[in-house]
Amino acid sequence: MAATTVDTGTSELLCELADGVATVTLNKPHKRNALGDVLTPALRATLLRLEAEPRCRALLLTGAGRAFCAGGDVSGMGGSRPSDATPPSAAERARPSQVDPVLGLVRKQETLTLRLHEFAKPTVAALPGPAAGAGLSIALACDLRVMADSAFITTAFANIGLSGDYGGSWLLSQLVGPAIAKDLYFTARRVSAAECLSLGIANRVAPFERLAEEARSLAQQLADGPATALATMKQNINRALSLDFKTCLALEAEGMVRCGATEDHREAVRAFMAKRPPRFGAPRQD
Repeated sequence: MAATTVDTGTSELLCELADGVATVTLNKPHKRNALGDVLTPALRATLLRLEAEPRCRALLLTGAGRAFCAGGDVSGMGGSRPSDATPPSAAERARPSQVDPVLGLVRKQETLTLRLHEFAKPTVAALPGPAAGAGLSIALACDLRVMADSAFITTAFANIGLSGDYGGSWLLSQLVGPAIAKDLYFTARRVSAAECLSLGIANRVAPFERLAEEARSLAQQLADGPATALATMKQNINRALSLDFKTCLALEAEGMVRCGATEDHREAVRAFMAKRPPRFGAPRQD
C-alpha cells in the first residue's frame, strides 16, 4: 500500500502512514532534533490525531539523521519559560494554568510523554543516535525501543543544572530500578546501546544501516496484530505499575472477556483450525 503523508503543519515534524504503521520523524537534524516551540506542539497535535486515526494501528517514532532527540534546545534556556513555550495569549493569561510555570509544564508533560505512555496503540521508538534529557523521556514513554549500535542515551540534566522533566525519572525507574536510575541521573553519563540492552532500556540493537528496517519490521508486526488484545495488554502492564494484584486480576478478567468477543479472536480461531496465519484487522475472506 502506498504511504500517505500526514500534514503536521511544519517541516520540523514528518509523518507518514502506510500499512497501519504511522512513522513520525523529528526532523531538525542540524540541531539533533532538539525540541522547540514549533516541533514540540506539532508532535503533541500529531499524537492526538494519530490516536484517533483508525488506519493507524502502531506508531513508530524516530529522528532524522544520526540523532533521536537532544532534548530541549539549550540555546533557548536560561529564561523563566520552558524552551518549547510560546508567549501566552490574552485568553491564556486569563487561565492561571497557562501562565504558572509549574502548572504549565505539567500540562505540557501530560500532553506529550503521558499521552505516549497511555497511547491506545503500540509504540516503538527507533534511536539512530543520541537520546538526551527530555528526548530520552520521549523514547522511554514508548512501549519498545530499538537502538542503533552506535547510539547512546544520557539523562543530561545534571550537566545543565536541572533536575529533569517529562517523566524520565519515573519511566527509567520502572525499567531499571531506583539505584541505576539515580546513577544515570546523578552522573549524566553516556550509556551505550549495548549497556541499554543489558539493562532492559533497549529491546533491540541493530547496526545503524539496518535500524530503520528493523524498527519498521517490529512496528509492522505490531500493526498486523490483534488491536484490542494488544491495547488491553498495554493497559494491563501499565496498571501493574501502580495497582495491587487483586485489582489487576479483576481488570485482566474484564479485558480477557472483552477480547474474547472480538472479531480478531474469532479470526485467530479460524486461522488455527485452518492451519494458516491469522489476518487481523482484514475483511473476512473465509
